Amino acid sequence: MYKALIAVQLALVLLPLSAQESNGITFGISATESAQAMKSDWQPVLDDMAKKTGLKVTAFFASDYAGMIEAMRFNKVDVAWYGNKAAMEAVDRSRGEVFAKMVNADGTEGYYSHLIVHRDSPIKSLDDVLKNGKSLSFGNGDPNSTSGFLVPGYYVFSQNGIDAKTFFKLTRSANHESNALAVANRQLDLATNNSESLEKLHERQPERFKELRVIWTSPLIPADPLVMRRELPDATKTKLREFFYAYGANPQEQAKLLKLNKLSAFKPSSNAQLIPIRQLELFKLRNKFDVDASLSPSEKLAKLADIDRQLAALGPAR
Repeated sequence: MYKALIAVQLALVLLPLSAQESNGITFGISATESAQAMKSDWQPVLDDMAKKTGLKVTAFFASDYAGMIEAMRFNKVDVAWYGNKAAMEAVDRSRGEVFAKMVNADGTEGYYSHLIVHRDSPIKSLDDVLKNGKSLSFGNGDPNSTSGFLVPGYYVFSQNGIDAKTFFKLTRSANHESNALAVANRQLDLATNNSESLEKLHERQPERFKELRVIWTSPLIPADPLVMRRELPDATKTKLREFFYAYGANPQEQAKLLKLNKLSAFKPSSNAQLIPIRQLELFKLRNKFDVDASLSPSEKLAKLADIDRQLAALGPAR
């Protein structure tokens, strides 16, 4: 943990000046797979952004979402691609605002979380996981990942009264690609993943993909958002919105979006996109308090009532 903190702090020191201090922006990309693969996918789009906006665009690749959230908090990253849970943290802690979301090539605006096993695994269903946890090694996602951590954390674990840290024989956290390869290589029995990352693995490492089998699929998760710092100059914000909302208008751009994440466009969005994610977090916390035997009845009632007030303020579950 100490080494990871030092690495994040060093990365922040080495990042370029923010857009408020130079004629440019730093665009942050969290490495849900190898940084080399992410750079190959994103750099053509960032190059187009520089040409069309007149801004100098510098890419910054973080090894995890926490590093990207901290980079934005310290004004070292101006715009970033996050998962929804990480975007919520960036909005709450790093003065970020959601301004766009991804649209898939088929026009859908979401994706799915999965649990995966090796194709030859005796584990065939979520029920098998719940019955055999103590004999299984589990690859959880980045703690700030929506599909790798939050969604399975709520629907699979919280809803079944399970703490993933203690339920399995072994639990470790990694990004989607690392978890998929660990399952394919029989280094883990079970792991979280998502539909987008598995499609990329199918394209890039089909032999590894063939070794995997999906045993659980979540409800639809809202498409990944793009977040900018609220303090960016208005002129810079306008350039970014105009660039992303128009991108994909010609065949060259469409090809780049397909390679990027099987996308067709970016659409306007706002912090309201994060409401279902906030509801999931609160539901999960409510379940935790509801079964906490260390709380007195009055303490439990107070905590549950506070969460219920927060949920009511967010509106009906989506």
